[in-house]
Amino acid sequence: MELIGREKEAKELNRLYNSNKPELVAIYGRRRVGKTYLIDTYFADKITFTHTGMSPDELEKIDARKLNSQLDAFYGSLLSQGMQAKRKPKTWIEAFTLLIEFLESKKNGQRRIVFIDELPWLDTPRSNFIPAFGWFWNNYGCKQQDLMVIVCGSATSWIMNHLINAHGGLYGRLTYSIRLSPFTLKETRDFLINKGIRTSEYNIALIDMILGGIPYYLNYYNGDSSIEENIDNWFFQKDAKLGLEFDNLFNSTFDNNKLAKKMVMALAKRGQGYTRKELLEQLGISDGELIGNCLKALVQSDFIIEYVPYMASKNKKHYKVIDPFCLFYLKFVHNQTSLNKNVFYDFGETSWAGHSFENLCLYHFPTLKSVLGIRAINTMQFSWCDKGNENRKGSQIDLVIERKDGVINLCEMKFYNKEFKVDKDYHLNLMNKVESLKSYSKGKKTIIPTLVTTYGLEKSGYFDDFSNVITLNDFFK
Repeated sequence: MELIGREKEAKELNRLYNSNKPELVAIYGRRRVGKTYLIDTYFADKITFTHTGMSPDELEKIDARKLNSQLDAFYGSLLSQGMQAKRKPKTWIEAFTLLIEFLESKKNGQRRIVFIDELPWLDTPRSNFIPAFGWFWNNYGCKQQDLMVIVCGSATSWIMNHLINAHGGLYGRLTYSIRLSPFTLKETRDFLINKGIRTSEYNIALIDMILGGIPYYLNYYNGDSSIEENIDNWFFQKDAKLGLEFDNLFNSTFDNNKLAKKMVMALAKRGQGYTRKELLEQLGISDGELIGNCLKALVQSDFIIEYVPYMASKNKKHYKVIDPFCLFYLKFVHNQTSLNKNVFYDFGETSWAGHSFENLCLYHFPTLKSVLGIRAINTMQFSWCDKGNENRKGSQIDLVIERKDGVINLCEMKFYNKEFKVDKDYHLNLMNKVESLKSYSKGKKTIIPTLVTTYGLEKSGYFDDFSNVITLNDFFK
């Protein structure tokens, strides 16, 4: 197997492997992002013991107690990897005692690696898994100079709460954590090239806006078929490759998966999202604590973001969906049984494309700053909606970059299949946005109109409206 991208992560894993001290490492990130593949590929045949927790879906299909099922599976992994048959564990303390005995039998002067995948799934109700895992590490693991324990999980909020920000027995015990992110555009291109697929940067961006740079999904891309044909295969054909993935995302990631799904579906209805109060009204829910916990979990798992619009008070926090896969699914797949070809005739004319391209640009924000030559300048970024007044029309700005050097980049994101043209109407609209920002900044900031688009800017009478033009190609460098 070949590892695409992940250079930084591989470097850290190598350092940890050669540290000559006990290591407890957590790797987390959304479902299908490549956590298991990273470990299996990088360490290959170096792993002493490995186990994967049973998913909630798997447990529902088994007519037995969840605790017993997880323990039986763990015991089965020990047996299959060379442990002599012993009495089945009835508790996690007993299970980890067996693991200790197994690891002791594997001492040979080499680094021993324990890899437990989807660790959060093992923590079933009333299982006392966390105290038992803490006991294993505190009483054995942390005293073994040759031991490296790697745990993975798609339930990011669980990893954050129980390991990274842990209390009790695991407080401060984690030696390193790696948050594995989706591929960048460049990494997506490298991944496809590795599969023997070469396509345009425009198509790669379009694929990313649908699949979100998730390696597992990208494996289903057929370079010999059109985008429409691929989408049909992914979502609408019988036994569609990703037909059930939207539901599986929530079932495998969140304790309160039904509420999490409802919240994402509600937030996706409006590009700028909703405030917490507005969301409660949309859902018809009065339990603020329940909503708060679920919002936190969704933010930690990168399904949504929390932001304050430019010039708004801190109590006006908004929440909006940023996960590309969810946005595409809810726009084009949810409650539909077939692909509407007309929808895809011109992606640049759809509201979905505009919102998704905006998210793509925000995901590559460090690159955007680098291209603008402001990498070393402290910045804050916002979206902004100005309601206007009797002297000025209202306006909405995709991205406002407020810089510490007294400059504001007014960024417009335009996803087009050709060069973008500034006509008179757009010119007047842009000038209105500039004047709005000047008014709100009380003339203390220099406003620089900046265009982020696919193929650049067509030369026209208003060509000079934009001081900076960033193209899709810049994100691939």
